[in-house]
Amino acid sequence: MTQGEENEEITEVLYGIENTKSIGVNFIQNANKHLDLFGEKNRLSKIIEFSDIYKNNCIAAKNRGVKIRFITEITKENIQYCKEIIGLVTEMRHLEGLVGGIAVTENECMITTSLKNSQLLTQVFHSNSFEVIKLGQHIFDTFWEKATPAYQRIQEIEEGIEPLKTKVLENQEEIFNHIRVAIKRSTERFVCSSIGGMQLVYNNFFDLYKDIINKQKKEGTENNGIKWLTHINDDKNSIEIVLKFLDAGIQVRHIKNLPPMNFSADSKSIQATIEQMDKGKFMNNLLISNEPAYVNHFILFFQDLWDNQGVDAKERIRNIEEGLDYDTEIIIHSDRTLDLYLDIVQSTQSEIFLILPTPKAFIRQLKEIFLAKQISKERKVKVRILTPTNKVVEEWIKRLLQKEEDIEKKEDNNINSRYSTKSFSYDDIEVRYIEKMAQTKATILVADRNESLVIELKDDTKDTFTQAIGHSTHSTSKANVLSYVAIFENLWKQSELYQEIKESNEKLEVKDKVLNEFIHIAAHELRNPIQPILSLTQLVKSEITKEADVEIDKDKVLKFLEVIIRSAKKLLGLSDNVLDIAKIETNSLSLYKEIFNLKDLLQDLIDDFKNQQKNDICNIKLYFNIVEGKQQKQKQQEPNVDLFFIKADKARISQVVSNLLINALKFTNKNCLIQVIVEEKEISNRRKEVIVSIKDTGTGIDTDILPKLFTKFASKSEKGTGLGLYISKNIIEAHGGKIWAKNNDDGERGATFSFSLPLDS
Repeated sequence: MTQGEENEEITEVLYGIENTKSIGVNFIQNANKHLDLFGEKNRLSKIIEFSDIYKNNCIAAKNRGVKIRFITEITKENIQYCKEIIGLVTEMRHLEGLVGGIAVTENECMITTSLKNSQLLTQVFHSNSFEVIKLGQHIFDTFWEKATPAYQRIQEIEEGIEPLKTKVLENQEEIFNHIRVAIKRSTERFVCSSIGGMQLVYNNFFDLYKDIINKQKKEGTENNGIKWLTHINDDKNSIEIVLKFLDAGIQVRHIKNLPPMNFSADSKSIQATIEQMDKGKFMNNLLISNEPAYVNHFILFFQDLWDNQGVDAKERIRNIEEGLDYDTEIIIHSDRTLDLYLDIVQSTQSEIFLILPTPKAFIRQLKEIFLAKQISKERKVKVRILTPTNKVVEEWIKRLLQKEEDIEKKEDNNINSRYSTKSFSYDDIEVRYIEKMAQTKATILVADRNESLVIELKDDTKDTFTQAIGHSTHSTSKANVLSYVAIFENLWKQSELYQEIKESNEKLEVKDKVLNEFIHIAAHELRNPIQPILSLTQLVKSEITKEADVEIDKDKVLKFLEVIIRSAKKLLGLSDNVLDIAKIETNSLSLYKEIFNLKDLLQDLIDDFKNQQKNDICNIKLYFNIVEGKQQKQKQQEPNVDLFFIKADKARISQVVSNLLINALKFTNKNCLIQVIVEEKEISNRRKEVIVSIKDTGTGIDTDILPKLFTKFASKSEKGTGLGLYISKNIIEAHGGKIWAKNNDDGERGATFSFSLPLDS
């Protein structure tokens, strides 16, 4: 071959035994660095038998330093050939299901089809193209990574060890054979399935199951035999099939809630399917595995169900026959109790009774309580709750029962009665307070008067439901459930009598006066955005549902939507204020401090307010009082001013400044001026603070309101809830600062609101 021929790319398909033999010999002889081969299981005999083509050339290549890697499927039938080939190559690996063959060197690639009977290759694809070699090498390397060492597979075959595998069988004949083999080799089995699964086994494999039981009796072994979990219905056919299994010596237990997957397991393997196998119908898909991790998982899962949820099948059948079709079970695991709690509430159709032992129990079960509210709204389910109280519980109950439409319609006195400290009600939900139960420490849930869940309180100091509870008892026994109904109704009547006496003695003492003031103000504030939202959404709906031939006025719809969005944002702001008040009152207002430039924050806020104004009603300017030498000069915001970096909660400081700007704009007229002034002040030798002042030219602060300006609901404005300054005060004080206000001096109109923040936070 000339130099030009060596560099020429050739891709060809060769036909005929002579041509394939020749190219095979040349291919091995041309390898200088590595030779990677994979071939199907029936090809190994040819390597040994036709030694002049394959065997001798492989030996020669290995002797001249060529690294030879070989992949094939090692079976009982070709194991002797494999042992001989191991000596011809550098390394050999096993991989199931190989078809055809690939051979790759640094210079060439060959691809061959499957062999027919004992013939030699009659067709070969050959190429020295770089791209083809690269592709062939990638295919080989992928198979190599998946393959297992040959010695390991040979050992498995010789010692009868089954290789680890997890796969899905999709052929019914293959599934049938696999199950049959798995049962025959088992000495014990654990099965969790529907009645349909029992019927399938009875129709196809029952004799094999009886063989396991008979072998156990004969040998006197102490293994588990066969344990079967299923759900036993009040159905003649179901009971008959269960009795047949019991008669055969198979242990059967009833479980109320079967897992979604039917499975069987023994010490060596598992089989699982999501198909229900109704009336013994054979499954179409079966997951099988003999990997120890999966086997152990399924066996432990089964044992947990068997020990903690299983009810003896004979007892279950006896209860059904006697007309006592109910369950009473002890639940050990708190996670399952929580799931069951949610399921019971979710499925309730008419009535929920709930007794809570402590205020913290109420807080821990807020998710379940609010789910009950949702169910009540969806299905008109009546919810009655008895709970001990504290301030936090009262606040949560007010949130639970608050309804905006009712707040608008009720007069102050009615609202005060509605939110009495001893009783709350809201449509189909009613909450009453009881004394903390010292002896009975349990949550009692009763649904529809036919199902109960009693949850032991183990540790009331814990914050989460699952950590705080112990065992629980779930029952559908009529006698058990009605006893808890009687307990609830007795406590309910006691709370009612206590409430009447308390109310008659105290004449509805106005403990919630501040709350009522807020509701009055909030109702007024809510009415403004709610009315346009309700009316304009109707108009938008009518506009977009016009008949097909009537053109929609898009500009009109967009204007409506803008008003709706503004109103919704106003509602959101009110909601945020309420949440902030709750955090302040419960000492749970959190700060997330970071270092930022106060100048940038203020300028961004000012720009936002300017953009929101129409026709530039008010001019807003930012100034800095900067000390230069011994003189203090006021400079309007300039791009090169990089002072006043502070460590604070950026979002909360933005909230304060926004509140003060909104307040200033509210009390000013057209052509007004609002100055935002920032200055640095030295408190002591090593401490400094920054002071931000918002100075306006408005009407000033009413002298009557000035002393209580930063308290809740302090406002003489027809707009607003009077919460903004109270929230701002608490935010600034949480930062270690102060906030104050005064009317402007020297006859100037307007007022100045200021706050300070330490610069060493």
